Amino acid sequence: MYLDHFGLHSLPFQITPDTDFLFLSTRIQESMNVVLVALTTGEVFVKVTGEVGTGKTLLCRQLLATLDKMAFVTCYILNPLMGPLDAYSALADELGLTPYAESEGLQSFIKRINGHLLTLHGEGKRVVLFVDEAQTLSDETLEAIRLMTNLETQKQKILQVVLLGQSELDVRLNTQHNLRQLRQRISFSSVIQPLNAEETERYIIHRLQVAGGQGRELITHRACQQIFRYSQGIPRLVNVLSHKALLAAFGLGDRQVWPSHVILAARDTESIGLSAPWRFWLGLDPRSWRVIGSSLLLFILAVAYWRFYR
Repeated sequence: MYLDHFGLHSLPFQITPDTDFLFLSTRIQESMNVVLVALTTGEVFVKVTGEVGTGKTLLCRQLLATLDKMAFVTCYILNPLMGPLDAYSALADELGLTPYAESEGLQSFIKRINGHLLTLHGEGKRVVLFVDEAQTLSDETLEAIRLMTNLETQKQKILQVVLLGQSELDVRLNTQHNLRQLRQRISFSSVIQPLNAEETERYIIHRLQVAGGQGRELITHRACQQIFRYSQGIPRLVNVLSHKALLAAFGLGDRQVWPSHVILAARDTESIGLSAPWRFWLGLDPRSWRVIGSSLLLFILAVAYWRFYR
């Protein structure tokens, strides 16, 4: 790989969420603040939404790590095909309880979960459940999660829930009448927006520095602009393009990433959507034209050689 070539000790642009590489953009910081304030003040439901690849799961992992250091017991469930019983079973598993058995009966199982929640509350601990990819859950499962929060003392609820999902979750909550009770319970919410151009550049440099690089010495300002142009500031796409641009620079023996490397990366990335020709030619700089010209010249020479020596 290119680690030794660029003086890095780890891959800087993996798409797997890693809190060591967390970049606190304005929106991510706002969302963290919203969730932490809501949970510490006893709010029952908090909602965080954002488009695909904007960093919801990474934010979730950072929140879990932060809350684990406080007086919280954190639970995390992710299963797009989860039914109501699966939701209760997943919560029980996160709480360290024995699994549900048919011989026990559903009501007894729920009563056992509630009893454990009351025990934790008596010990001065707050329990918060994070539900990722919430937009994929059925109406019945969302309702089951709402019913989980019904248990309360005279002063407060003893289970808090953070729903994380794509914008489709907002659409469902705002348009489906049968979800109105859940919508009314969500008193705090936040939307994670893509990075702007400046944040995209700082994001790239930050990840390079965390990985052991010098940041600015490894990538030019214009290359960062090109990455932002193609990715529209979506962190996952920024990671994909930056990784492939480093590969392109490594393959050409260059020590710094230029716009021409980003263009090569974009051409190799289907999700960028370079279907229209102008998207490819957009923003080419003189270095890019030199690379293209050199490639074209080599092609012409190869054709000429083939014609005269075949």
